[in-house]
Amino acid sequence: MADAVPATGTVHWIGAGLSTGSGLAALCEHADRVRLWHRTVRRAAAALDGLGLTGRAEPRAYTLDALAAELSPGDVVVSMLPAPDHGPLLEVCVAARAHFACSSYAADAVCAQAPAAAAAGVVVLTEAGLDPGVDHLFAHSLVARARRAIGERTPAAYRLTSYCGGVPAVPDDFRYRFSWAPLGVLNALRTRARYLDDGVETVVDRPWEATRGHLVGGERFEAYPNRDSLPFIGQYALPPAWRPLVFVRGTLRLDGWLRAWDAVFEELRTGDDARIAALARELAAAHPTTAADRDRVVLSVALEVTADPDSRAGDAGSWSGEYLLDLEGDADESAMARCVSRPLALGVRHVLDGSLPPGLGRAAGTAERSEQWLDELRADGLDFTLRVTN
Repeated sequence: MADAVPATGTVHWIGAGLSTGSGLAALCEHADRVRLWHRTVRRAAAALDGLGLTGRAEPRAYTLDALAAELSPGDVVVSMLPAPDHGPLLEVCVAARAHFACSSYAADAVCAQAPAAAAAGVVVLTEAGLDPGVDHLFAHSLVARARRAIGERTPAAYRLTSYCGGVPAVPDDFRYRFSWAPLGVLNALRTRARYLDDGVETVVDRPWEATRGHLVGGERFEAYPNRDSLPFIGQYALPPAWRPLVFVRGTLRLDGWLRAWDAVFEELRTGDDARIAALARELAAAHPTTAADRDRVVLSVALEVTADPDSRAGDAGSWSGEYLLDLEGDADESAMARCVSRPLALGVRHVLDGSLPPGLGRAAGTAERSEQWLDELRADGLDFTLRVTN
């Protein structure tokens, strides 16, 4: 693997959608030069004006060819585009020896280019937003704390739940307002989920059918699994001596969401792709997040570990911990934009300072780095709490 290409200090931020917020402003403080790429120069300039960044970043009209023409080795490209666009974008970055960062899951097309990126000295930072992103930091921290308390060689059983949701700060009858692409919300509900429940691997084709009540800070929510949770057992470095009883990563919704969405679920059961796309447009028009609305982000990651009765666990027979992030948006910025863009900007700052290795990375991949990132996010004003019970 080659050494990482030294960063030039120039950042290309692509896209100015609902998740672009004060993280972009933070980068304007730390980068030598920032360019915001949008559909047109006019729209990019308007987005900068709305963020109070006129004159601090340069507006650009985005096409892949236009970006490629302005890339230099060591530049950093930040993608806020949909995940299917990341593969072609990363290919351009690797050819130019420019670094790449996004808040999305590492898509297959991105993973396939990781060896070429590493060989070229290109950092590929993924899963560095809210979920995925901050949830990874919370999980790494909890696992490390439980290891110290219980002992990684002590036979034990554990339950890990990681639930995140963007919901209305003031509940409405629909129990939801769309703060990101409606079609993405619906397609996530159409994607099979795999997780562990009562020690058994469980697969559901319709994730909402596995919805159950879930208490967060004494407040009742509804939660359902999404995607494939099982690979994260290895990613979070849970000790092999501990057996999982519950391991699930999923989505939080307001209490009453399941009933409020009955008609939507019926469409999801029977509709083809064209009908679901039309439904997404209808729902976006009926339940938008407007300038007068305030959103709320809730992220709860909890771990409980109980040593086997016949193990020699010392005084620590059990341990539990929970990280909770509960944030409401305000007139200046939505909670979702803050929670996605600030962790991503922090990751880009670590690309700029040369502390991330080339090749594929996901948020902070170790407990030590996670604690550092959490300290830095606190300093950046992203508030969360940790509750531990021994």
